[in-house]
Amino acid sequence: MSTNIETIAVSRNDGAAASLGDYAGKVRLVVNVASKCGLTPQYEGLERLYEDKRAAGLEVLAFPANNFKGQEPGTDAEILDFCTTQYNVTFPLFAKISVLGDDRHPLYSALVEAKPEATGEGPFRERLKGFGVERDNPADVLWNFEKFLIGRNGQVVGRFSPDVKADDPRLVAAIDAELAK
Repeated sequence: MSTNIETIAVSRNDGAAASLGDYAGKVRLVVNVASKCGLTPQYEGLERLYEDKRAAGLEVLAFPANNFKGQEPGTDAEILDFCTTQYNVTFPLFAKISVLGDDRHPLYSALVEAKPEATGEGPFRERLKGFGVERDNPADVLWNFEKFLIGRNGQVVGRFSPDVKADDPRLVAAIDAELAK
């Protein structure tokens, strides 16, 4: 039986206790993020998406993770400073967690269990292989900026590969379909 994603304890960037249930009734886009990644400029698109669709009920929830080549080495305070000064991020930022391996956070275990395959999978996985990066388990989070879409009802309804940007028509259509419910 799968875990209720909305009840899993997480911490906000400032250390305050939280859960995805704090955003119940909203459409949530959960993204594992990093400050020193080739995909880091996706913060800009994610912020634009959040600004465009927040009034309709979208929340972008960012979870910094240092699982991929040490690309998120900062403290929670340093990450917040980077996100706000470099990308004017206003969407919720959470405390750094692990999204891969033996210490994977229960939230990410539940997300992966609920949606083991990502839309857009393929080209990015092949690019990573060129850098010697291969995942033993194809269901594992592939890299920074993988996106999980959670509907208003708390169910995981989509998962998108790290190279699927915030303005990708596949992601936007999935978000809009959930916002319409």
